[in-house]
Amino acid sequence: MSAKKQLNGSADEVESAFYDAISRADLDGLMHLWADDEEIVCIHPGGSRLIGHAAIRASFEVIFERGSVQIAASQLHATHNMLTAVHSVIEQIPRQSDAIPDVHILATNVYVKTPHGWRITMHHASVAAGKAPLDLFKASVLH
Repeated sequence: MSAKKQLNGSADEVESAFYDAISRADLDGLMHLWADDEEIVCIHPGGSRLIGHAAIRASFEVIFERGSVQIAASQLHATHNMLTAVHSVIEQIPRQSDAIPDVHILATNVYVKTPHGWRITMHHASVAAGKAPLDLFKASVLH
């Protein structure tokens, strides 16, 4: 589905469209998912804080020069109210070779409800040390 079609959906659907656009290196589709506000923020793993459409767009242009990025977002923890949604996910990036260790990224995606539907207002991602944590909601733990 295109980013424009997803835009009027839930925050969950916008998040799905966000990762889909990244997987297709669809810069226009990706940027269409962001709020119109110039105070939007994006922090890539190990990167500086980017504020506004121009800075965020430029950063994704550089990323997409190398092609698309396959990211599997999992272990969603979400909080919602009528106007905002905050999603904490673990982004898993497939290994390119056996020499490169597994990479997982802790990401927070913040959405706001606008007259045009849910939009991204912040994406903050950082590389996590060690192995990806278990999904505590699926694991069966005996005490």
